[in-house]
Amino acid sequence: MNHTLLISALLATLSLGACERATVVSVPAAPAAVPGPAGPAGATGATGATGDQGVIGNQGNQGNQGNDGNRGPTGKSGDGTTVIVMPPASAPAN
Repeated sequence: MNHTLLISALLATLSLGACERATVVSVPAAPAAVPGPAGPAGATGATGATGDQGVIGNQGNQGNQGNDGNRGPTGKSGDGTTVIVMPPASAPAN
């Protein structure tokens, strides 16, 4: 009886293996959704409550302006020579 069971299991395996497999058909995915134009703007929300202003501290008094310093001595007069600084000559245009 063990041989009969073993042989029938072997025949069942071979007969199922001999069957032609079905061709796998892959269904293409649905196209991606493209968003439409934007809708109208929503209503403006209510204005929030204004917060309390904190207590402002007292400002101290402004100090007095200091005294002006003494003027320095008058400088030495120039000798009347004028110095003219010429820019470097530019390259000739071709």
